[in-house]
Amino acid sequence: MPVIDLKPAASRLADAVAAVPDDALDNPTPCSEYTVGDLLDHIHGITYAFGGAAEKATGETSTMGPSGTAANLPKDWRTAIPQKLNELAAKWDNPEAWTGETSVGGQGMPADAIGVITFGELTVHAWDLSQGAGVPFEADPAGLEPLLELTSGFFNGPNGDAMRGTAFGPAVAVPDDAPVFERALGVLGRDPRWKA
Repeated sequence: MPVIDLKPAASRLADAVAAVPDDALDNPTPCSEYTVGDLLDHIHGITYAFGGAAEKATGETSTMGPSGTAANLPKDWRTAIPQKLNELAAKWDNPEAWTGETSVGGQGMPADAIGVITFGELTVHAWDLSQGAGVPFEADPAGLEPLLELTSGFFNGPNGDAMRGTAFGPAVAVPDDAPVFERALGVLGRDPRWKA
């Protein structure tokens, strides 16, 4: 897997977070289990989990499950989450973050694969947020091909349905000639045409 500069993706998600209007927190999102507020809490949680993965942490951050409850959002979420996203990108800017093995959510795997997954978390959740909250977003193209390759390998294999768990719905059919980001969204169980 290639090393991806995560700073642009983190910055784009940070901008989307900062733009969320207060009256959008109860809106649905393409993540059927999450409102916009729940999704913001989940994004806050991934900064700890995937930041820990960059540092090869072995404590709570390496085993924590996905958060996603709006009631847990910090009062200053509009500034706190963007700051944590910048810190996350800085941790993955260290070349050593991409070497060896690390773990996230209790799953160990090659660090470069988790780095690509981190790009996916930043990019796909920014799209989720943009759709649910009506804020502008355009994906950073840098990691889209590696994301599609990695997720297609995971979810289209013999254990693909089991690997989806509750985090990803069934794959959505997207034309082969669709843009790469739309194809990645389809693999991850999202309909690129979804609207609130």
